[in-house]
Amino acid sequence: MLANKQIPLICLFLTVAALIAFQQLNQCDFINYDDPLYVTDNIHVKSGITMGSMRWAFTTGHSANWHPVTWMSHMLDVQLFGLNPRWHHLTSLLFHIANTLLLFLIFCRMTKAPWKSAFVAALFALHPLHVESVAWVAERKDVLSTFFWMLAMGAYIRYVERRTEEGEKRTGILRFPSSVFCYSAVFIFFALGLMAKPMLVTFPFVLLLLDYWPLQRLEPKRSAQQTRTEASRQRAGSREQAQLSAKKRKGKSVKMRTGQGMVKEEKPAAQNFQWASIRPLLWEKMPLFALAALSSIVTFVVQQKGGAVKSVEIFSPGIRIANAFVSYIVYIEKTIWPINLAVFYPHPGLLPLWQVLGAVLLLTAVTVSVIRTAKGFPCLTVGWLWFTGTLVPVIGIVQVGAQALADRYTYIPLIGLFVMAAWGIPDLLKKWRPNRFPTPRKEALFAASGLVMLSLLIVTRTQVGYWRNNIALYDHSLKANPSDVIHGNRGVAYFKRGEYAKAVSDYDRAIEINPKYDEAYNNRGAVSGILRDNRQAILDFDRAIVINGKYVDAYYNRGIAYGELGDPRHAIEDFDRAIEIDPKYADAYNGRGVAYHKLGDQKQAISDFDRAIEINPEYADAYNNRGVVYGMLRNQRQEIEDLQKAARLGSADAKNSLRSRGISW
Repeated sequence: MLANKQIPLICLFLTVAALIAFQQLNQCDFINYDDPLYVTDNIHVKSGITMGSMRWAFTTGHSANWHPVTWMSHMLDVQLFGLNPRWHHLTSLLFHIANTLLLFLIFCRMTKAPWKSAFVAALFALHPLHVESVAWVAERKDVLSTFFWMLAMGAYIRYVERRTEEGEKRTGILRFPSSVFCYSAVFIFFALGLMAKPMLVTFPFVLLLLDYWPLQRLEPKRSAQQTRTEASRQRAGSREQAQLSAKKRKGKSVKMRTGQGMVKEEKPAAQNFQWASIRPLLWEKMPLFALAALSSIVTFVVQQKGGAVKSVEIFSPGIRIANAFVSYIVYIEKTIWPINLAVFYPHPGLLPLWQVLGAVLLLTAVTVSVIRTAKGFPCLTVGWLWFTGTLVPVIGIVQVGAQALADRYTYIPLIGLFVMAAWGIPDLLKKWRPNRFPTPRKEALFAASGLVMLSLLIVTRTQVGYWRNNIALYDHSLKANPSDVIHGNRGVAYFKRGEYAKAVSDYDRAIEINPKYDEAYNNRGAVSGILRDNRQAILDFDRAIVINGKYVDAYYNRGIAYGELGDPRHAIEDFDRAIEIDPKYADAYNGRGVAYHKLGDQKQAISDFDRAIEINPEYADAYNNRGVVYGMLRNQRQEIEDLQKAARLGSADAKNSLRSRGISW
């Protein structure tokens, strides 16, 4: 085993390697894909840590998810760093490094194999498939939930050690305070992880795998008679028994003579798994399974209510299952050869039969093989079941979103494949090498491992560079996997930069790929509105609403267009519909207030501006508009107060109004 002073050196190496691979994060901006929902346009997150924002975090289903710990993490970042993207990225990177170090220390403690554990941790730190989880601010939930996963797993290892020390191994009864404390820590960390991202529901299943290997808690208890018999055999020390033991250690079959002169063949002893040894371990984890079940129910309800769960009308169960099998193979392929990585992989729909059958046969063959060789290579069994099992919640049987798969979904599952590589390859080379080839030297394995890590570092560093801004990311994604979603997002990026022609070109292309892409119609209408072609804008908003009758932004935008055309009554109808869909839509209240102002109903206008400000206390335009109405009503004190507030919040109109009167703000 390594000297204690060498473990910190490995930790230092892992940290430095991760910092080098992800160094370009300090130059990366927020992107317009989910980052506005999670941070930049989220008024609750932008308010920082307050009682109101924390209450919202625990009660909201915003973005079709319930993950209050993730929301509070983003709030804390804003509280400390504002909206400077560099520090938000740094926080995610620090969590990734912490996960890497915890992974190394936990496997090192379980297996007493520090170099293999270091290799697993290095693959985890440097693999390009993990770039999305680290470089995407909106995916803070990946690194944060995994941090609690690692803490829970570490607490579980300590719990097992305490149970062994207390003499209660395999009984399933929690009688001693120290073990109860450790188990409580497992439960708490697991709960926090689920509140960061519900994908952690497979954690109890992984603990059962660890019980099998490397913790070896599934071994049946030996009786006292068996123990005495084995001790007597060891004391005998005869030459025949010594030869037998030597041959057993080499894995060879041995012929033994019985008292009747018969000859029988005895193979090396293997673990015999009995229900009596498994049942206590299952009971032990029942509180964790119950928590996972509760989280699954809450997640499904929230995602279905938020419209993230696709109906069977869009993707039938057969299509989903077929895509799931093929996705497993694609994940393995991208793990081995991580090229053409994209932020979005469009769902292919109905796949060719040969692809599906090939994936099913390959997965079945691997699964049967690792299970049949479990006695000799338990690491392969655990690694494979870790990989396939932890992917189940996101493999697409319950389709959430329009993607076929996602790099971010591999953040925890890839650990299983890394374990197979770190332990399985050396074991297989030792056991299955032809006699004519020499045993591979450790130096050769170290050299090969170093080459793999260097290659991954280079590819990861390149992949991180694509996340520096929207255009760079989407250009790369479109080269790898063209899709309507990425064309639409790049169109939004061009729109924000004022490059309207390029934006419209991307929206046109997105609609060409997917004629039912409501967001592309809405965004193209917004460009027409900016260019003062409000009638064309309304046509696009109409199309978006036909596709999605609850598209709140399309109603709001159409209301603005009607207002620009001098039709405040139709505008109010659209704002009413937007508010009906989302009662906390501050922009709709502000827009309706402007429409009522144009109709001369100043009392209702002020009421709507009040409501907009109540929802968003930093809504500069609402303060400015209310100030204008108060000015018309000859309420100069309230007018100046609102205009000054709007000016301090950045309203150019309010600043100009105050400046023209010689009033400071």
